[in-house]
Amino acid sequence: MIDRFPRAYATRLLSTRRTLSLLTGGLLLAACEDAPPPQRPAPVVGTATAERGAVPFVVIANGQVEPNRFVAVQSQVTGLLTRVAFAEGDDVRQGQVLFEIDPRPFRAELDRVQGVLARDEAQLSRARTDSARYETLAKDGYVTREQYDQIQADVRALTATVAADRAAVERAQFDFSNATVRAPIAGRTGQLAFREGNVVRALNETPLVTINEVRPVLVRFAVPETDFAELRTRGGLDRPLPVQVKPSVGDTAKRIAGTLAFVDNAIDQSTGAVTLKARVPNSDGALWPGQFVQVALELAIETEAVTVPAQAVVQVADAYFVFTVDGEGKARRVPVRLGRQTGTKVLITEGLSGGERVIVDGQQRVADGMAVQARDASAAVGTAAPGTPAPGADSARGAGGAS
Repeated sequence: MIDRFPRAYATRLLSTRRTLSLLTGGLLLAACEDAPPPQRPAPVVGTATAERGAVPFVVIANGQVEPNRFVAVQSQVTGLLTRVAFAEGDDVRQGQVLFEIDPRPFRAELDRVQGVLARDEAQLSRARTDSARYETLAKDGYVTREQYDQIQADVRALTATVAADRAAVERAQFDFSNATVRAPIAGRTGQLAFREGNVVRALNETPLVTINEVRPVLVRFAVPETDFAELRTRGGLDRPLPVQVKPSVGDTAKRIAGTLAFVDNAIDQSTGAVTLKARVPNSDGALWPGQFVQVALELAIETEAVTVPAQAVVQVADAYFVFTVDGEGKARRVPVRLGRQTGTKVLITEGLSGGERVIVDGQQRVADGMAVQARDASAAVGTAAPGTPAPGADSARGAGGAS
């Protein structure tokens, strides 16, 4: 085969192509080295405002509803039950008739002792008349002193007999009146233990029925010793404190107002807590004895307190801080000291003065001094349950660590 081009010419052409390739690659490399690296976009973060204002000091606890008063209705007499005047579960008034026991034996006994009393009173009246007459005769010497003394003794004996008769009449009247059993308090009745035709016995261990007073009710709850110390410090033993009760099931958004009514006189050594009771009017009957509820006891109102959403707090070892966004749109790391938890927010005792924009979402993408794109996240803040502790915060006290 015959070459179209001379060998020398082909060699020169190949060398020229290699030179051009090297020059082009060098120019491209130089252009890449001179161009600045691409800028990463500023991270988007959610922010909320650190608020300053009045904050209630609230202690959250679990509680249980119990009746304001509880009565186990018992019969005071033994007899045949002839009538039950209500239905199980009825609301009854104080003094309302509940049961009727056959009254005839008690009426007969009352008539008998009243007759005995009338007889003995007549004898006493005659003895007193004789005593007055014998006193005159004794002065004139017509009767002996011994006869007069005997008459006086008869008067004293009959006086004692009449007193005993009157006590027997009162007892018989008591038994007769208790043949009708009435409600000692207003409230709601429970299950019946006896029906018509049963024989009931006086002061039997099994009550006829139980009555719970449910308007108002008491809510029993316990607070730790640390909260109890705070309660004493703030004068909670000397004044009624407001209480808010929230049902654990059903309408959990409902809040029922009450007042602290009882503080136990000792700390339970097994739990380290103190038992308290709140009295709640319960006018709508929303609370029921035995029901579990959440209790919020307000100890005081703190003015000029600074709070931030609990999500804003970041913990590193024993230090706590928040990120704020300054006027230039840059994140600033601010060490803080935490106070107590209040709902979905936590108090800041040091580090913030109120009004700052704090980052509540996206802190993991932020470093101190980094530019950020801030968006308002206030509407998304506050989803935590009341009483949920903030990161590292003492859920009962203001004892957060310092930076």
